[in-house]
Amino acid sequence: MTEASLPGAKTTRPAIVWILFTVLTVIWAGAYGLTRVAVGKDTADGLPPEWVLPARLTGGAIVLLTLMLAMGKRLPPFSDRRRWGVLSAMGVVGSLIPFFLITVAQQTVNSSLAALYTAAAPVFVVLGATLLFADERMTRNTGFGILLGFAGVVALFGPDAIAHFGSASVTAQMLLLLATLAFSASTLIARAAPPMEAIPMAAGFISISAVLSWPLALTVTPSEVRADWYHWAAVAALGLGPSGIAQAIYMALIARAGATFQSLTGYSVPVAGAVFGWVFFRETQSWNAALAFTLILGGVWLAKQGGKGRSG
Repeated sequence: MTEASLPGAKTTRPAIVWILFTVLTVIWAGAYGLTRVAVGKDTADGLPPEWVLPARLTGGAIVLLTLMLAMGKRLPPFSDRRRWGVLSAMGVVGSLIPFFLITVAQQTVNSSLAALYTAAAPVFVVLGATLLFADERMTRNTGFGILLGFAGVVALFGPDAIAHFGSASVTAQMLLLLATLAFSASTLIARAAPPMEAIPMAAGFISISAVLSWPLALTVTPSEVRADWYHWAAVAALGLGPSGIAQAIYMALIARAGATFQSLTGYSVPVAGAVFGWVFFRETQSWNAALAFTLILGGVWLAKQGGKGRSG
């Protein structure tokens, strides 16, 4: 574990780290708009999540495997059970589950709201790191920060959603929250993983998630699907960008700057997602979304202050 991966560690990061961070933010924020197009939100047409997920993951696997081979890299030998165990966990927890939940949710919620839920990821990462790693002890500020962050998550739902608990919108937001938990868990898994090169690791876990997603495609009757070329184009872009290139950047960023720094995309992705949502779809959020984002940011700041005394 590097110093850069410790919450509160003060270090000057090289320009390449910030470039990777920015590119990852843009690609991940754009994924929500692409998913909205793919599933055809607010229209009678669109692709079912059971097709969107296998298609984007398979596209991402092809991109990453091609890149890996072009770089002369290899996957770990199958005899290396520990590394393949980590790759399997990352494939299921970091890709298969959250991508499917988000795709289903975006049939009924805006892309900017879906992106906003990623703001809670650093809170869950701090909580998980505190419980799992000896050098991440709980302090008073950490505890208050986590509680404040959870208050922000509650505020995300809003009073109207809570009053109509059980509605399609609330169910979709519950799916988004579960997806955020899964993303946070995958960050912790990556932190605890044995050393692996970034591209083979990304290619490995995306390939596993792609293969595991294929049976979903068989649950949909093709004749019942009404989709146009732009729905498929959105899926192709999801495979190339968020499921392919972004996964390689994700692993490279963790390797260079640590899992905690990478989790700070929880700040930048919601902002970029809100901008994209307004520019391309004229989406706007209610007052409780702004309040939630403020509470979550405050919670993460407090939690990081509580981590300044940790040993490395």
